[in-house]
Amino acid sequence: KRLPQAIIIGVKKGGTRALLEFLRVHPDVRAVGAEPHFFDRNYERGLAWYRDLMPKTLEGQITMEKTPSYFVTKEAPARISSMSKGTKLIVVVRDPVTRAISDYTQTLSKKPDIPTFESLTFKNRTTGLIDTSWSAIQIGIYAKHLENWLLYFPIGQILFVSGERLISDPAGELGRVQDFLGLKRIITDKHFYFNKTKGFPCLKKAEGSSKPHCLGKTKGRTHPDIDQEVVQRLRDFYRPFNMKFYQMTGQDFGWD
Repeated sequence: KRLPQAIIIGVKKGGTRALLEFLRVHPDVRAVGAEPHFFDRNYERGLAWYRDLMPKTLEGQITMEKTPSYFVTKEAPARISSMSKGTKLIVVVRDPVTRAISDYTQTLSKKPDIPTFESLTFKNRTTGLIDTSWSAIQIGIYAKHLENWLLYFPIGQILFVSGERLISDPAGELGRVQDFLGLKRIITDKHFYFNKTKGFPCLKKAEGSSKPHCLGKTKGRTHPDIDQEVVQRLRDFYRPFNMKFYQMTGQDFGWD
Protein backbone atom coordinates (compact mmCIF):
# COMPACT_ATOMS: atom_id res chain seq x y z
CA LYS A 1 0.00 0.00 0.00
CA ARG A 2 1.36 3.37 -1.02
CA LEU A 3 0.32 6.94 -0.39
CA PRO A 4 -1.45 8.34 -3.47
CA GLN A 5 0.70 9.82 -6.23
CA ALA A 6 -2.36 11.52 -7.72
CA ILE A 7 -5.49 12.97 -6.13
CA ILE A 8 -8.72 14.23 -7.68
CA ILE A 9 -9.18 17.27 -5.43
CA GLY A 10 -12.38 18.74 -6.85
CA VAL A 11 -14.89 19.95 -7.51
CA LYS A 12 -18.12 18.75 -5.97
CA LYS A 13 -20.77 18.04 -8.67
CA GLY A 14 -18.18 18.56 -11.38
CA GLY A 15 -17.89 14.98 -12.61
CA THR A 16 -15.28 13.56 -10.21
CA ARG A 17 -17.10 10.23 -9.72
CA ALA A 18 -17.40 9.73 -13.47
CA LEU A 19 -13.70 10.53 -13.96
CA LEU A 20 -12.62 8.11 -11.24
CA GLU A 21 -14.86 5.30 -12.52
CA PHE A 22 -13.56 5.82 -16.07
CA LEU A 23 -9.93 5.90 -14.89
CA ARG A 24 -10.28 2.68 -12.92
CA VAL A 25 -10.65 0.84 -16.23
CA HIS A 26 -6.89 1.45 -16.69
CA PRO A 27 -4.85 -1.54 -15.49
CA ASP A 28 -2.20 0.77 -14.00
CA VAL A 29 -4.63 2.78 -11.87
CA ARG A 30 -5.63 1.58 -8.41
CA ALA A 31 -8.04 3.81 -6.52
CA VAL A 32 -9.98 3.98 -3.28
CA GLY A 33 -13.72 3.70 -3.96
CA ALA A 34 -15.01 5.83 -1.07
CA GLU A 35 -13.85 9.41 -0.46
CA PRO A 36 -11.28 9.30 2.37
CA HIS A 37 -11.68 12.99 3.35
CA PHE A 38 -8.24 12.75 4.92
CA PHE A 39 -6.91 16.23 4.20
CA ASP A 40 -10.09 17.96 5.34
CA ARG A 41 -11.86 15.91 8.05
CA ASN A 42 -9.56 13.07 9.15
CA TYR A 43 -6.13 14.68 9.15
CA GLU A 44 -5.51 14.08 12.86
CA ARG A 45 -5.68 10.32 12.20
CA GLY A 46 -2.25 10.53 10.57
CA LEU A 47 -0.61 9.32 7.36
CA ALA A 48 -0.41 5.69 8.47
CA TRP A 49 -4.21 5.58 8.77
CA TYR A 50 -4.50 7.19 5.33
CA ARG A 51 -2.04 4.80 3.70
CA ASP A 52 -3.94 1.88 5.17
CA LEU A 53 -7.08 2.91 3.25
CA MET A 54 -5.20 2.62 -0.04
CA PRO A 55 -5.40 -0.42 -2.30
CA LYS A 56 -2.34 -2.61 -2.75
CA THR A 57 -0.40 -1.79 -5.90
CA LEU A 58 2.24 -3.41 -8.04
CA GLU A 59 5.38 -1.68 -9.27
CA GLY A 60 4.43 0.87 -11.92
CA GLN A 61 0.80 1.24 -10.82
CA ILE A 62 -0.57 4.57 -9.64
CA THR A 63 -2.48 4.90 -6.36
CA MET A 64 -5.30 7.46 -6.46
CA GLU A 65 -8.14 8.83 -4.38
CA LYS A 66 -10.77 11.49 -4.85
CA THR A 67 -12.30 13.89 -2.34
CA PRO A 68 -13.90 16.87 -4.11
CA SER A 69 -14.09 19.04 -0.98
CA TYR A 70 -10.27 19.31 -0.85
CA PHE A 71 -10.36 22.02 -3.53
CA VAL A 72 -12.23 24.41 -1.23
CA THR A 73 -10.47 23.41 2.01
CA LYS A 74 -8.05 26.10 3.18
CA GLU A 75 -5.60 23.67 4.83
CA ALA A 76 -5.57 20.99 2.12
CA PRO A 77 -2.82 22.36 -0.19
CA ALA A 78 -0.25 22.69 2.62
CA ARG A 79 -1.17 19.27 3.99
CA ILE A 80 -0.89 17.49 0.64
CA SER A 81 2.34 19.32 -0.11
CA SER A 82 3.82 18.17 3.20
CA MET A 83 2.91 14.57 2.33
CA SER A 84 4.59 14.93 -1.08
CA LYS A 85 5.41 18.01 -3.11
CA GLY A 86 5.26 15.84 -6.22
CA THR A 87 1.59 14.81 -5.86
CA LYS A 88 -0.29 15.27 -9.14
CA LEU A 89 -3.60 17.06 -8.70
CA ILE A 90 -6.70 16.80 -10.87
CA VAL A 91 -9.61 19.25 -10.74
CA VAL A 92 -12.81 18.53 -12.65
CA VAL A 93 -14.63 21.82 -13.22
CA ARG A 94 -17.93 22.60 -14.88
CA ASP A 95 -19.99 25.73 -15.51
CA PRO A 96 -20.35 27.21 -12.00
CA VAL A 97 -24.03 28.07 -12.52
CA THR A 98 -24.97 24.53 -13.57
CA ARG A 99 -22.73 23.21 -10.80
CA ALA A 100 -24.57 25.30 -8.19
CA ILE A 101 -27.95 24.07 -9.43
CA SER A 102 -26.69 20.47 -9.40
CA ASP A 103 -25.40 20.97 -5.85
CA TYR A 104 -28.80 22.32 -4.79
CA THR A 105 -30.57 19.42 -6.55
CA GLN A 106 -28.48 16.93 -4.57
CA THR A 107 -29.33 18.63 -1.25
CA LEU A 108 -33.00 18.85 -2.24
CA SER A 109 -33.14 15.09 -2.84
CA LYS A 110 -32.03 14.55 0.78
CA LYS A 111 -33.92 17.46 2.38
CA PRO A 112 -37.08 18.18 0.37
CA ASP A 113 -38.11 21.04 2.68
CA ILE A 114 -35.15 23.39 2.08
CA PRO A 115 -35.86 26.92 0.75
CA THR A 116 -35.94 27.56 -3.00
CA PHE A 117 -32.74 27.92 -5.00
CA GLU A 118 -33.72 31.51 -5.78
CA SER A 119 -34.12 32.52 -2.15
CA LEU A 120 -30.79 30.94 -1.15
CA THR A 121 -28.94 32.65 -4.01
CA PHE A 122 -29.49 36.22 -2.83
CA LYS A 123 -28.60 38.01 0.36
CA ASN A 124 -31.12 40.55 -0.82
CA ARG A 125 -33.35 39.83 -3.81
CA THR A 126 -34.24 43.48 -4.48
CA THR A 127 -30.63 44.68 -4.67
CA GLY A 128 -29.60 41.44 -6.40
CA LEU A 129 -26.75 40.92 -3.95
CA ILE A 130 -25.53 37.32 -4.29
CA ASP A 131 -24.95 35.36 -1.09
CA THR A 132 -21.37 34.16 -1.55
CA SER A 133 -21.40 32.48 1.85
CA TRP A 134 -23.75 29.78 0.51
CA SER A 135 -21.47 26.86 -0.33
CA ALA A 136 -23.30 26.08 -3.59
CA ILE A 137 -22.17 29.49 -4.85
CA GLN A 138 -18.86 29.69 -3.02
CA ILE A 139 -17.47 26.48 -4.58
CA GLY A 140 -17.85 27.85 -8.13
CA ILE A 141 -15.51 30.82 -7.54
CA TYR A 142 -12.72 28.62 -8.89
CA ALA A 143 -10.12 31.38 -9.35
CA LYS A 144 -10.23 32.22 -5.66
CA HIS A 145 -9.74 28.63 -4.52
CA LEU A 146 -7.02 28.02 -7.10
CA GLU A 147 -4.93 30.92 -5.75
CA ASN A 148 -4.62 29.01 -2.49
CA TRP A 149 -3.29 25.89 -4.29
CA LEU A 150 -0.78 27.88 -6.32
CA LEU A 151 0.96 28.91 -3.11
CA TYR A 152 2.04 25.27 -2.76
CA PHE A 153 1.95 23.68 -6.22
CA PRO A 154 3.10 24.84 -9.66
CA ILE A 155 0.27 25.17 -12.17
CA GLY A 156 1.84 22.42 -14.31
CA GLN A 157 1.20 19.92 -11.55
CA ILE A 158 -2.55 20.52 -11.65
CA LEU A 159 -4.69 19.19 -14.49
CA PHE A 160 -8.02 20.87 -15.15
CA VAL A 161 -10.60 18.56 -16.66
CA SER A 162 -13.74 19.96 -18.28
CA GLY A 163 -16.86 18.38 -16.78
CA GLU A 164 -18.72 19.27 -19.98
CA ARG A 165 -16.16 17.56 -22.24
CA LEU A 166 -16.09 14.58 -19.91
CA ILE A 167 -19.70 14.03 -21.06
CA SER A 168 -19.41 15.09 -24.72
CA ASP A 169 -15.98 13.53 -25.40
CA PRO A 170 -15.00 11.20 -22.53
CA ALA A 171 -12.22 9.49 -24.48
CA GLY A 172 -10.65 12.85 -25.40
CA GLU A 173 -10.58 14.11 -21.82
CA LEU A 174 -9.32 10.74 -20.59
CA GLY A 175 -6.52 10.92 -23.14
CA ARG A 176 -5.36 14.15 -21.48
CA VAL A 177 -5.64 12.63 -18.01
CA GLN A 178 -3.68 9.51 -18.97
CA ASP A 179 -0.93 11.69 -20.51
CA PHE A 180 -0.80 13.84 -17.38
CA LEU A 181 -0.45 10.77 -15.16
CA GLY A 182 2.25 9.34 -17.42
CA LEU A 183 0.09 6.35 -18.37
CA LYS A 184 -0.25 4.55 -21.68
CA ARG A 185 -3.38 5.70 -23.51
CA ILE A 186 -5.39 2.55 -22.95
CA ILE A 187 -8.81 4.09 -22.33
CA THR A 188 -10.21 5.13 -25.71
CA ASP A 189 -13.50 5.58 -27.61
CA LYS A 190 -14.13 1.87 -27.65
CA HIS A 191 -14.66 1.88 -23.87
CA PHE A 192 -17.70 4.14 -23.96
CA TYR A 193 -21.25 4.21 -25.20
CA PHE A 194 -23.71 7.05 -24.76
CA ASN A 195 -26.77 6.35 -22.63
CA LYS A 196 -29.53 8.55 -24.03
CA THR A 197 -31.91 8.21 -21.06
CA LYS A 198 -29.27 9.36 -18.58
CA GLY A 199 -27.62 11.79 -21.00
CA PHE A 200 -24.26 10.42 -19.89
CA PRO A 201 -21.50 8.31 -21.35
CA CYS A 202 -21.27 4.87 -19.74
CA LEU A 203 -18.56 2.25 -19.69
CA LYS A 204 -19.01 -0.83 -21.86
CA LYS A 205 -17.21 -2.81 -19.18
CA ALA A 206 -16.52 -1.68 -15.63
CA GLU A 207 -13.37 -2.52 -13.70
CA GLY A 208 -13.28 -6.23 -12.93
CA SER A 209 -16.58 -6.96 -14.69
CA SER A 210 -17.84 -7.85 -18.13
CA LYS A 211 -21.09 -5.92 -17.72
CA PRO A 212 -21.77 -2.39 -18.97
CA HIS A 213 -21.64 0.18 -16.21
CA CYS A 214 -23.44 3.50 -15.84
CA LEU A 215 -23.11 5.75 -12.82
CA GLY A 216 -25.74 5.18 -10.15
CA LYS A 217 -29.21 6.70 -9.76
CA THR A 218 -27.86 9.68 -7.85
CA LYS A 219 -25.96 10.84 -10.96
CA GLY A 220 -27.66 12.79 -13.71
CA ARG A 221 -30.64 13.89 -11.59
CA THR A 222 -33.17 16.15 -13.31
CA HIS A 223 -32.62 19.74 -12.21
CA PRO A 224 -35.55 21.86 -11.02
CA ASP A 225 -36.58 24.80 -13.22
CA ILE A 226 -34.81 27.89 -11.99
CA ASP A 227 -36.04 31.43 -12.67
CA GLN A 228 -34.12 32.58 -15.78
CA GLU A 229 -33.50 36.02 -14.33
CA VAL A 230 -31.74 34.41 -11.37
CA VAL A 231 -29.66 32.25 -13.74
CA GLN A 232 -28.67 35.41 -15.65
CA ARG A 233 -27.73 37.24 -12.44
CA LEU A 234 -25.51 34.29 -11.51
CA ARG A 235 -23.90 34.24 -14.97
CA ASP A 236 -23.04 37.92 -14.58
CA PHE A 237 -21.72 37.30 -11.07
CA TYR A 238 -19.42 34.46 -12.12
CA ARG A 239 -18.18 35.97 -15.39
CA PRO A 240 -15.20 37.95 -13.99
CA PHE A 241 -14.15 34.97 -11.85
CA ASN A 242 -14.42 32.64 -14.87
CA MET A 243 -12.29 34.99 -16.98
CA LYS A 244 -9.65 35.09 -14.28
CA PHE A 245 -9.77 31.29 -14.02
CA TYR A 246 -9.28 30.97 -17.81
CA GLN A 247 -6.23 33.24 -17.56
CA MET A 248 -4.75 31.34 -14.61
CA THR A 249 -5.20 27.92 -16.24
CA GLY A 250 -4.53 28.95 -19.85
CA GLN A 251 -7.78 27.16 -20.79
CA ASP A 252 -11.06 28.61 -22.00
CA PHE A 253 -13.85 26.40 -20.71
CA GLY A 254 -16.50 28.18 -22.78
CA TRP A 255 -18.93 28.84 -19.95
CA ASP A 256 -19.79 32.36 -21.00
